Amino acid sequence: MFDRIRSTVTRAISSAVTSIVAQYDAGGTGRRMRGWRPPSSGPNRATSQAPKVRDRARDAARNDWTASAGGQRWVTNLIGTGIVPRAKRITNKAQKQLAADLWDRWTKQSDADCVLNFYAQEAMATRAWLESGEVFARLRWRRKGSMEVPIQVQLIEADFVPQLDTETWPSLPVGNKIRQGIELDRLGARVAYWIYKAHPTDFMAGNIDKSQLIRVPADEILHIFEPKRPGQLRGVSEFASVLARLRNVADFDDAVLERQKLANLFTAFIEKQYPTSPDGIDPMTGTAINYETDGTPVAALQPGMSQELLPGEKVTFSNPPGASATYAEYMRTQHLANAAGQNLPYELLSGDIINVSDRTLRVIIQEFRRHVEQRQWHVIIPMFCQRVREAWVDQAVLVGALPRSIADDAKAVEWAPHGWQYIHPVQDVQGKQLEVNAGFRSRSSVIAERGDDPEQVDAERQADMKRAEELGLPTAPKPGAAGPADGTSAGPNNDSNKPTK
Repeated sequence: MFDRIRSTVTRAISSAVTSIVAQYDAGGTGRRMRGWRPPSSGPNRATSQAPKVRDRARDAARNDWTASAGGQRWVTNLIGTGIVPRAKRITNKAQKQLAADLWDRWTKQSDADCVLNFYAQEAMATRAWLESGEVFARLRWRRKGSMEVPIQVQLIEADFVPQLDTETWPSLPVGNKIRQGIELDRLGARVAYWIYKAHPTDFMAGNIDKSQLIRVPADEILHIFEPKRPGQLRGVSEFASVLARLRNVADFDDAVLERQKLANLFTAFIEKQYPTSPDGIDPMTGTAINYETDGTPVAALQPGMSQELLPGEKVTFSNPPGASATYAEYMRTQHLANAAGQNLPYELLSGDIINVSDRTLRVIIQEFRRHVEQRQWHVIIPMFCQRVREAWVDQAVLVGALPRSIADDAKAVEWAPHGWQYIHPVQDVQGKQLEVNAGFRSRSSVIAERGDDPEQVDAERQADMKRAEELGLPTAPKPGAAGPADGTSAGPNNDSNKPTK
């Protein structure tokens, strides 16, 4: 009997200990976590309020400097002057030049709205994606003869595709369903998008008007967004996590400004023991009294004035509130959080690099550039640039502008983003020179990293040397003779760790 009781108690204690040890504190319901009850929303239910977030993000980008600057910093670093294709696999020089020239001419006509060129469309699509969470682009086929390569790209705001969820809709194929404006087949693949004919807030409000929606096949639509969860269909604004903070910081800044305005409106109150004469004459001085338009007697103040009060008079100054002594530090802390929420270095967002060393700044920028490259190669290039290029090649081959034999090679281009500027020009160049001389990398990779075409650079160098030889100019120093062999800087401040001023 005793053994049975002891065994039961032992099992109960073991079970209790196991349950305590096995659980996460974040999953508990104790005192600290009792009030935290997040919804278990799926990836698409969580984005159901994306349109409201999108509207607020656009408003912030229009009126708040941190949101506006954050979007601009991202567009500048992601796109620069443009992400350019290079057809490396086309070996025939004449055909390669034909494809390059044809593409260059087309980029000037790529915009279906006839406003931008293709590289400016890259920037606009990126800005819309970051601000609104997503952007759509429609491939518009044109009549043969209207353009050399009859295809254009039309950028479409996210508002054009409604948050429509239904399994019954006019002309919807059997077995298909619409989720957030995207038509999916039985396997969950995207087969079409339901799009407004015009911007919805320009012609209607409220319930969805079926007559204003058209079905566009998925192979004509490019959907640019960055999914955060598997199965997510639509995007959410980059500013979603900081919008409330941006609003609060702006309100706080306005409140401090109003306090400062009040501080400038100081007033002096003169107290007298004798009443003012009803005929407008001061009984103490015998002079006329100055009155405001509402009949309030006032006394003017002048700069540098020293006024001696009469017997029975006393002056009391108002004491309006001034700015808090912690205002600057509070605002800086809030902007640090705003920058982190936008995945931007604070120094890049604000331009504040006081007390930041060269070495620290290099680490910050290199980490940010890694994130930029991730977004370039995960979002912009595969979702927009490459799909436009493939459609362009197909259309060029269809109308006979490009030979069919090079179609695959013309599609398999190498995209070259705008190169980075050197952080430390002398050390960066010498470091790359040492890598090339040691065989760790090629010259072509160094040139391509700068956003230039290695073949074009070599051709330009050859032309420069030929021209210098014809003109009898001094020859340039050979590679490797430009600096010390160990790659250190020739100046006294090698890799300075002094604070930037």
